[in-house]
Amino acid sequence: MGSNAFTAPASIDLPGDRVFPENITSTKDGTLYVGSLGSGGIIRIKPGAAKAELWIKPGAFGSRSIFGVLADERSSTLWACSNDMSTLGVVIASTENGSVLKGFDLKTGQGKVSAKLPGDHALCNDIAIGADGSAFVTNSAAPEILRFQQGKSQLEVWANDPLLAPPAGGSGLDGIAFGRDGNVYVDTYTPGELFRVDVTDGNAGKVTKLKPSRPLTLSDAIRPLGGNEFLIIEGAGRLDRMRIHGNRAVIETLKDGYAVPTGVTVIGQTAWVSEGQLAYVFDPAKKGQSPNVPFHIYSVPVRTR
Repeated sequence: MGSNAFTAPASIDLPGDRVFPENITSTKDGTLYVGSLGSGGIIRIKPGAAKAELWIKPGAFGSRSIFGVLADERSSTLWACSNDMSTLGVVIASTENGSVLKGFDLKTGQGKVSAKLPGDHALCNDIAIGADGSAFVTNSAAPEILRFQQGKSQLEVWANDPLLAPPAGGSGLDGIAFGRDGNVYVDTYTPGELFRVDVTDGNAGKVTKLKPSRPLTLSDAIRPLGGNEFLIIEGAGRLDRMRIHGNRAVIETLKDGYAVPTGVTVIGQTAWVSEGQLAYVFDPAKKGQSPNVPFHIYSVPVRTR
């Protein structure tokens, strides 16, 4: 297990009182990256450090509220979903509107890719990397999974299926991950549903709704854990392990009690969970109230294969 065998701190504070972290990712050396929905920018925590630092500044490279983040070491890219949330009162100084997939250099933090999501209904939520290095993106506002291929300048609609449609007034597609079988696994946030998208020669095939062993509430980020296992976040407060058996998904709660957890990443035998407290942004009843600060990310021991 090497350097990952150290005992991780139970939590790490994030700088700022309006962070509202929406997602988290990591690199093999143990560096953590956290995207900020509330104040913009991306926070970095170096391997073994107990202190987090603002790395990519709010508004950098035209970015706004940061949703999904994913480190792709093969292309040395930190992918990030940028969304304009000013209609909800989250204002981040930038000249760019809409929903955009951003790519930052993983070493320098310099912006290098900016691809706007097509269509009138777009909310870039989370990201996964395919076998060919393409970035796959969930669109929470439409029943679409988008693909950004290396060497291209624009996103294309890779999968579009009515099963993946967002409910009226709710949020649709959210977490996304590739399984060892090469297929794509996604969930929908408000309905709490799980799906497998078959992949053949890089193309999207049949979409199958999976049956979880218990209902999921506000299913969010998905990260592969090896084999047919994943970690999955429930915005209702839980970090779960998910095992896929055919069209069934066995859900095992690893930790409960978070205030709207939003993302998870794995380093060695440790999972790190971002706690978003997003009710203070999205729930009208909590508008104007102050979240519990500082914001935190939390460690949870996990058995990986």
